[in-house]
Amino acid sequence: MSYEKVKQAKSLTIGTKQTKKAIEQGRAEEVFVADDADPQITRSIISMCKERGIAVVHVDSMRDLGKACGIEVGAATAAILK
Repeated sequence: MSYEKVKQAKSLTIGTKQTKKAIEQGRAEEVFVADDADPQITRSIISMCKERGIAVVHVDSMRDLGKACGIEVGAATAAILK
């Protein structure tokens, strides 16, 4: 279900650095976090989202999130942009 939303997104940012930048700029509408990603990496993203009231969706796998984003490698985070 969640992966479908990522696949259908018109505007998307992939990866921790780009997701963090989108959150800081107020462009992130919804953030996807892979549960098998390193918690040290995802913890700051999740807390930034909580502070700004951005929805966080947890997905099972970095590999599947990357695939849903249309890339060949895993992605720890991705964000759908406004």
